[in-house]
Amino acid sequence: MLHSILFELTCIIFLGMLAQWIAWRFRIPAIVAMSLMGLIIGPFTGLFNPSETFGDVFNPFISLAVAIILFEGSLSLDFREIRGFRKAILRVSTVGAFIAWIAGSLAAHYVAGLSWAVAFVIGGLFIVTGPTVILPLLRQAKLKERPAAILKWEGIVVDPFGALLALFAFQVVLTTNNLEGGTTILAFFLSSVAAAVIGAAFGFILGVLLERGFIPEYLKSPIVLASVLMSFALSDLIMHETGLLAVTAMGLVMANMHLTSHHDLLHFKENISVLLISSVFIMLTASLTMDTLLAILNWRMLLFVLAMMLIVRPVSMWIATINVGLTKEERTLIGWIAPRGIVALTVSGYFANALQNAGFQSAQLLTALTLALVFATVLAHGFSITWLARKLHLQATTESGVVIVGGSPFTALLGEALASFHKPVLVMDRSWQNLYEARQAGLTTEVGDVLSEQTEFYVDLGPYDRLIAATEEDAYNALICINFVPEWGREALYQTAIHSGDPTNYSKSLGGKTLLTEGLDIHKLNDLVRSGYVIRKTTISEQYTYKMYREDNEHQVIPLFTIGPGKDLHFFVNGKVRTGIEPGIVIVSLSPPNTP
Repeated sequence: MLHSILFELTCIIFLGMLAQWIAWRFRIPAIVAMSLMGLIIGPFTGLFNPSETFGDVFNPFISLAVAIILFEGSLSLDFREIRGFRKAILRVSTVGAFIAWIAGSLAAHYVAGLSWAVAFVIGGLFIVTGPTVILPLLRQAKLKERPAAILKWEGIVVDPFGALLALFAFQVVLTTNNLEGGTTILAFFLSSVAAAVIGAAFGFILGVLLERGFIPEYLKSPIVLASVLMSFALSDLIMHETGLLAVTAMGLVMANMHLTSHHDLLHFKENISVLLISSVFIMLTASLTMDTLLAILNWRMLLFVLAMMLIVRPVSMWIATINVGLTKEERTLIGWIAPRGIVALTVSGYFANALQNAGFQSAQLLTALTLALVFATVLAHGFSITWLARKLHLQATTESGVVIVGGSPFTALLGEALASFHKPVLVMDRSWQNLYEARQAGLTTEVGDVLSEQTEFYVDLGPYDRLIAATEEDAYNALICINFVPEWGREALYQTAIHSGDPTNYSKSLGGKTLLTEGLDIHKLNDLVRSGYVIRKTTISEQYTYKMYREDNEHQVIPLFTIGPGKDLHFFVNGKVRTGIEPGIVIVSLSPPNTP
């Protein structure tokens, strides 16, 4: 074992990021990569054991990390997002959760063999999914707006309530068995209300201070982060696990105050959350023992996991979603997807110790039981969500779509060319008149400002992962690209060439990548289209190479993008394309009308 605390902590952070990259590179669920990485460096090889290395600070660190992650998730819970399906989310988060608690408790007792007291507690905890596991899956699957929003809200809202439900059940067990250490049920509810009030108060006061300029720009994110931790710690001091409710209430309040600095805060928290999720998952899995892993192979545990996945979750969701306006396909998907994650792992450890100290010996199985459910759901749902969404026709798209901002003859022609390869295309402009050519071409159009807050909630950008800013205003194009960099990444953002001033005078950090090449600004491209230039498609082969194509068409055609055999889309940037052009690739270009 490596005993340096500094080295072990650094390795965990690095390996967490490596796992995230491997997941992105090979298109596998990030949680699967992180879990395997933790098992390899922990119980499989014995290199690290974070729980022993960090000692007394291990659990507090995990708790604070979960608080930040949960706050970041709740910071995205804007009520405007669920304008059409609030009833479904309410039913899933209340009726569905209650049924899952009762059914899960029955399964824990009759299938896993736990005592009624332990089953009652763990049944409440196992209703949680959580943003650490559900949000990466939603990004991976590209679900349609409604099922994606329902799963996201359920994961974030039910997370703290699952922990509170388990805590409530624990207090009931202690009270009914006349055991010391139990508080009154009234005290539990008062503590929960106090936690919610503390979180909401922190969120409201902080929002007011931010909006009125009492906090300088460079201190905004650090102060918010410190406030989240303080809100969590104060609430947890009143009663253990109520801090999760406090940070959720804090994020929810701030999300619906519509702060001008909301996006900046959200992006900062997202970056921290990715780092924390990766590190925490590896720390938890690396701290497991081989005995705990082997205990998972018990047939009763495996049967319990199957019961939770195949009976408890589907039945509770189907009952909860009766007459809420969801299709049977949406109810099927929601009834299947329920991966458990960090909250279940961390909180179950607390209750396992507390219940054993109270004399309930079957609680020693809780860690292995939780681990079995977490691993099974993460693997099963992580690898099946995309396939199931495609089968149920609930994927927004399987293609990489393109948003084109700026209506003009050229963008209409470009959009039509992209659409001919079955790529989703949306053309947006602030002027209805500018979208005339796009409408004539049969493209999806939207009148409005892509930077408007209304666009975020009323225009579904889910099917699209590229954006081209092609208006006649260079500064506006750059502003659009800068706005979308945190969410889409600079590699997915393009803008037409600058037509006023010297392009070299501008920093490369401003705006997106230059579409096509310098000198071909939107005015020149529109002039070419008006003069009769058309779209031409050329397939590169062994007999007709890319070199021959360039020689034949030098100074005549303007290559726009390439489409590979796997329908991979690559735009020409500064006259070049990112990947090599090999046989089978189609080059789409803007060509003079007399070009053969």
